[in-house]
Formats: sequence, C-alpha cells, structure tokens
Amino acid sequence: MNLFYNEMTEEPAFYVKSKSKTEEKEIKCAALKLNEIFQHAERENQEIVFLCIGSDRYVGDSLGPLVGTMLLEHEIPYRVYGTLEEPVHAFNLKGILKKIQKPKKPLIISMDACLGDQGQVGSVSFNKGPLAPGKALEKMLPEVGDYHFKGIVNYIDPLPASQFLNDTRLYTIMNLAKIIVRIISVAAQKETEPGI
Repeated sequence: MNLFYNEMTEEPAFYVKSKSKTEEKEIKCAALKLNEIFQHAERENQEIVFLCIGSDRYVGDSLGPLVGTMLLEHEIPYRVYGTLEEPVHAFNLKGILKKIQKPKKPLIISMDACLGDQGQVGSVSFNKGPLAPGKALEKMLPEVGDYHFKGIVNYIDPLPASQFLNDTRLYTIMNLAKIIVRIISVAAQKETEPGI
C-alpha cells in the first residue's frame, strides 16, 4: 500500500491506484481508517455527512455527483449532498454548507475530482483536513470537510485546466467512483470484513 504522511497534519493519507495489484488491499486499509472515523463520530454524537462536489456538465468534474448517486443507490446510512440529479458546485456550495451546518456541526467528508501528475491519474487519496474545491480552475471557494477524498481524473499540462476536465475519460471517472464507494461501503458495515 502506498501510505504517506501529510506534513501539515502528520495524519496518514491513503492512496489507492485503480487497477493496481494491491488495489483491494489498499481499499480495505482506507476503509478500516474510515470505519475508525465513523466510530469516533458516533461516540461524539456527530452526524456523518458526505459532500460530493462537482458538475455533471463536464465529464472530468462529474466524479463527486457520480459518487453521491452511487452512495444513495448503495443505501449508505449517512446524509449525502451532491448527486447527478442535484449536484453541489461553485454556484450553490455556500448555501449547501449553511444547510449542512444546521442544527449542529456534523463530521463532513468531502470529495471532488482533481488534476495531478500523469502517473497519478486513476488514483484516489483520502486525507484528514478540508478540501479546496475549484482550485485547478482557480476558483475562490470555501475549503470544506473534516476529511476528504480526491480522485485524480487527469494530469496538469500547460493547456488550460478546464480543457483537461473536458478531455477526461468517463472510464477513469467510473473506476475512481467505484473505488471511493467501495471504501465507504466497507467502512459503513457494522462488522468489518475478516482480514481488514
């Protein structure tokens, strides 16, 4: 498993590469950490919320809404904001955040698509701390989440970032969404699978 430490928080960040030989092991390790987060939130009486950011108008930006839709289809027992039907994006993010924060502060796990190095495309990272949505497109949006998933959908190039969101393969988005939903589904099980 590709486990590394974030210098800012010294918390482990989990990194899963799609279609790698160790993908299933990496998914189970990330799910175990997420299960610990769920248990801690329940002990603290915090509601768990998934905030899936993106738009279905660009294939490369559709990861969040696709994951949100898949989480609802899997009947995950937590609140989910951001689906293909009702996406959370730059124009409604602030209003959704106000809605989420009522009546008490929940534990928010956010997710979004991002750009990275060419060798990272098709990878998912799971980190402690907020996500900065819209960063690749230089949008000034509020940072969101106590933890976050990032799916690396394409690589950074001298061309405008918006062009690379348009040129992203749907196959890549589907693989990343399946990984994130699998991690969350395994973590949400009351009893973890043997060997996790």
